[in-house]
Amino acid sequence: QVQLVESGGGLVQPGGSLRLSCAASRSIFSINGMGWYRQAPGKERELVAAFTSGGGTYYVGSVKGRFTISRDNAKNTVYLQMNSLKPEDTAVYYCNKRPPGFIWGQGTQVIISS
Repeated sequence: QVQLVESGGGLVQPGGSLRLSCAASRSIFSINGMGWYRQAPGKERELVAAFTSGGGTYYVGSVKGRFTISRDNAKNTVYLQMNSLKPEDTAVYYCNKRPPGFIWGQGTQVIISS
């Protein structure tokens, strides 16, 4: 039973940066199958960043060039570096497999506001 704990969110001004962390309770063999999702109020959860089977990365168009997904296998942790943040990035951010297969964690809230 893998538990996922997201952290690193907060309130940031437009143009600011945040680094989100997703810590797994135990080693995940398929850590490269992980991704970051977000859900804004009234909207469906969407995949925003993920590792791809070819060893690359995927980003939804709205965040491409601003977000970077990375990992630390030894720490069972996936990161999301978020730069040049915009108000439309406001959401609760979650990590999970791609497609989702673990129980969702609590998520971490990101608020971009001046």
